[in-house]
Amino acid sequence: MPSNLPIVTENTTPPPVAVVQGEPVLQLPDDLYIPPDALEVFLEAFEGPLDLLLYLIKRQNIDILNIPIANITEQYMQYIGLMESLRFELAAEYLVMAAMLAEIKSRMLLPRVDEDGEDEDDPRAELIRRLQEYERIKEAAENIDELPRQERDNHQLKVTAPKIERDLPLPEITLKELMLALKDVAQRAKLAEHHNINKEVLSVRARMSHVLATLQVGEYCEFTTLFNVEEGRMGVVVTFLAILELCKESLIDIVQSEAFAPIYLKTRGDSIRPSDAPLPTDQSE
Repeated sequence: MPSNLPIVTENTTPPPVAVVQGEPVLQLPDDLYIPPDALEVFLEAFEGPLDLLLYLIKRQNIDILNIPIANITEQYMQYIGLMESLRFELAAEYLVMAAMLAEIKSRMLLPRVDEDGEDEDDPRAELIRRLQEYERIKEAAENIDELPRQERDNHQLKVTAPKIERDLPLPEITLKELMLALKDVAQRAKLAEHHNINKEVLSVRARMSHVLATLQVGEYCEFTTLFNVEEGRMGVVVTFLAILELCKESLIDIVQSEAFAPIYLKTRGDSIRPSDAPLPTDQSE
């Protein structure tokens, strides 16, 4: 290997974050946070982020009278054009800072005296107050951003529980239990009654016509002769209902000479009244 080649050594010194009055600043203060894409200003006494410039003015490490506000404004307008489509909210924060610097410097260059002859308060105190308020708000925003956020840090997990079908074992039944169950079913079967409804053979309306045909005009007919024993109970009920319907419709008269005497029926519409008609004599007397 030739010995006349230059030896190249790697420079491990990190680049300065700012240059203050010709001196490089290699590390930011611990209590200062500078966001990404921060505004960089290049002045005669300072080169670096605008946040650091405000920090040094606050700490009185740089005299604000030595800061050319016009240069800051010009560089700020260039920064606005660059950040217009990227992070406009960050540019808006620096607009407040630049306006604050311009106000403070104008008040420092043109101090006013109040009516009592005393100088008004140092305008840098207002800058310090606003910077402290700005830092508190920025720190609070950072703390909020570090909180767990739904769909960013936490994701809701949805799990559907599987349906578990259990096979229940069938109970063991002895022969005695089976016989008792059969006996119970047989006893319940005996309690069941079947009702058969047969079509009515005898009609009340037909029996009414039969009674009217049996009764002769002007003659009395004994009540018991209208019943047919062979028809049974059904015939008795139907005939009795037919007689009641005829009496209700005023087609027949029912007469009785005295209590417990025979009952006679007679059709209406003839000239003989039931009281004038001779009643047949009872054969049993």
